[in-house]
Amino acid sequence: MSERRTVALVTLGCARNEVDSEELAGRLAADGWDLVQDAADAEVAVVNTCGFVDAAKKDSVDALLEAGELKSAAAEGGGGRTRAVVAVGCMAERYGKELADALPEADAVLGFDDYADISTRLRTILSGGVHAPHIPRDRRKLLPISPAERQAAEPAVALPGHGAIADLPVGVAPASGPRAPLRRRLGGGPVASVKLASGCDRRCTFCAIPSFRGSFISRRPSDVLGEARWLAEQGVKEIMLVSENNTSYGKDLGDIRLLETLLAELAAVDGLERIRVSYLQPAEMRPGLIDVLTGTDKVAAYFDLSFQHSAPGVLRAMRRFGDTRRFLDLLGAIRAKAPLAGVRSNFIVGFPGETADDVAELEGFLTEARLDAIGVFGYSDEDGTEAAGYEGKHDPEEIAARLDRVSRLADELIAQRAEERIGERARVLVESLGEDDDGDGDGDGGNGDGGSGDAGGFGEVIAVGRGEHQAPETDGHILLVAPRGATGRGDHWPRVGEFVDAEVVATRGVDLIAVPRPLHVPGPRGDGR
Repeated sequence: MSERRTVALVTLGCARNEVDSEELAGRLAADGWDLVQDAADAEVAVVNTCGFVDAAKKDSVDALLEAGELKSAAAEGGGGRTRAVVAVGCMAERYGKELADALPEADAVLGFDDYADISTRLRTILSGGVHAPHIPRDRRKLLPISPAERQAAEPAVALPGHGAIADLPVGVAPASGPRAPLRRRLGGGPVASVKLASGCDRRCTFCAIPSFRGSFISRRPSDVLGEARWLAEQGVKEIMLVSENNTSYGKDLGDIRLLETLLAELAAVDGLERIRVSYLQPAEMRPGLIDVLTGTDKVAAYFDLSFQHSAPGVLRAMRRFGDTRRFLDLLGAIRAKAPLAGVRSNFIVGFPGETADDVAELEGFLTEARLDAIGVFGYSDEDGTEAAGYEGKHDPEEIAARLDRVSRLADELIAQRAEERIGERARVLVESLGEDDDGDGDGDGGNGDGGSGDAGGFGEVIAVGRGEHQAPETDGHILLVAPRGATGRGDHWPRVGEFVDAEVVATRGVDLIAVPRPLHVPGPRGDGR
């Protein structure tokens, strides 16, 4: 066997990128690489970049520069082992040779077509070889226009997260169905994302993602189920289904309602306790899907709806459907089935042609919508998008002012929505012990003392987790405090990966403070369980 090498994967961006990193980890582990957490301890630092918006691209460049500094320090005898820096991911795919020319600190820029041969590429780079960066192309053109013809063409197109391998070592996801998932977990927490599909057929005028992620193509249900079973065997309790557009799942497999069927099958997987669906398009929501999301045991009554705006003129300029009234009607239909359902969305302000009245309409919608989590972004031109050529663009100062105004309103509204949940029962998945502000699950809050914080006079924070209405990383947490009169840390104390029934007693911003309670009699769906 060839000499074992060490590699670290640094992941930026969304949950889809996290899945892609774990596929790369699986491929590398299968070929004898040792995976390490700290880039300074690895011979190769692989940075999985994000190419969505300017801020994300800047973060990616910064991460590559930091890795470059590690390489320089190691070369100068200043410690560390880093010998090479490699860029992968969306930004690498999107810009290819342009990124390589602009960033000499990266020894290579690899596109999606390189993923299947990632081990060979890294060994070549370590041995002093050069890998010529690719010239970016529009990946929408790689698959047939007709969704019905795409599955047959899929084997010839590189699709991160759809990887396959014949023989896998222990600890790597086994074969399941016609396309075996290939994955090595990079974290040990009780939550993991599962890729449901890749690409997007929508043509939103502000978004460049389809040009470098390609047209929409579903993974087969057998592959998704096989990966979910493997994750459950690894101790995962909650999975989050991710793609650019989950509501389109199955349209290229002959059944646009396939997601409804798949969710019931995922709920039957032994060991999984919660299935969450992200990235839902409001224009593609249907009554049957709402019924399944609100009425299926183990499936979270959670709706990550991509509204983007509510003023009809702005939405049409974005090539999107809907308006304030239709969106409120959709939320009403959801809450009629599950009054306590979680709902989040993102919005763009300062879009070309957006008027003061449009901003006021958006603010009115946000006030009435009662969303649990709101992301607000200021518009910026994206290379190759239709909106980049629009007239009626706002000055950066005006966009910043609108962003600040709507963001402050959003912060007030989600704090108010959190207060509305006082008195509710929540089924909390414990993700860390104590008040773990640094998010690494060790309970030390980043200071290494293993201590717990105080939740605004309600007592010691004994664990941190999330309820059904909260997605990982984006929607806040539930801080579990010790029951009144409890002493010591006995067997009754929560453990990471356990579900705890609790009552919400207070809030801290968007976070909820809750006290563990005895299990209650199950109520209607969307009751917080």
